[in-house]
Parts: sequence; C-alpha cells; structure tokens
Amino acid sequence: MKDIKQLSVNAIHNGTVIDHIPAQNLFKVITILGLDKINSKITFGTNLESLRMGRKAIIKIEDKFFEKDEINRIALVAPLAKLNIIREYEVVEKMLVEVPDEISGIVKCMNPKCVTNNEKVTPRFRVVDKKSVTLKCHYCEKITDQEHMEYL
Repeated sequence: MKDIKQLSVNAIHNGTVIDHIPAQNLFKVITILGLDKINSKITFGTNLESLRMGRKAIIKIEDKFFEKDEINRIALVAPLAKLNIIREYEVVEKMLVEVPDEISGIVKCMNPKCVTNNEKVTPRFRVVDKKSVTLKCHYCEKITDQEHMEYL
C-alpha cells in the first residue's frame, strides 16, 4: 500500500517558511517580525502535528526574505525554529535561528522604574543565558526571563 502524504499548508512560489515554532508562540513571532504590517501574502498554521515538538506552528511568507539578524529576533520565543528559503517552489537554503548576544527594541524591561519605561529610550538587553533566554537590561541591570517577557 502506498503511503499517502498530504500538505496541511500549500507551497509558496518564492519566499520564506518559518517552521518549528512552538504552537503557543505563533502570534508572538508574528508581532516580533512585524508581519502584521507588511503587504506580502502570509499563510500560517498552528497546532500542526510534529514528531519532535508534539504541536507546532508554521508561517509562510510570499516574496519576503529576512536578514539573519532580523530573523534571529524570533529566537526569543522560538529557539528551535528553522527557516527555509523558497525559490521557484524549491528549498534553496535552510537556516536555524540563533539567540543574538544583544536585543534592542523588542522586549520591555520589567522594572517599572527603569529609564526605558519612563522616558523615550529604546530598551536594550544583553543575553546572559542563551539556552533559557534570560536578558539583562543595559540601563538598570534587571534580569528578565522568558516567562516574564513583554513584547513591544
């Protein structure tokens, strides 16, 4: 008997596919990448079956190609995400996301007295633990873990 495979999400002609996003973090990835503000055709699916993750989410963006530092921003919420660059319906490049050394303008400092919460200063953090994604504020040195991150 022949094994029948069926795609849950249609293929794209040219663009980027972001795969292996934790299902509960799909909309955080959309926010971090600003996908709600671009005009490209975007398809996303969530709670898709995954052997490795149980449930995962996937985003397909037509005619959009990200810079490496741009895409690494999603490592805060999807450290195991994989990118496939698609040209003419074929995968031409695969990339893994990498937690950057510094984060700027993505996450809010959780210290209410921090200058970034009281003046027009862009929040900036140093990543102190890439595995658990723990950040240290550049201005007040308050530590923020992944559980308490609030995205701008």
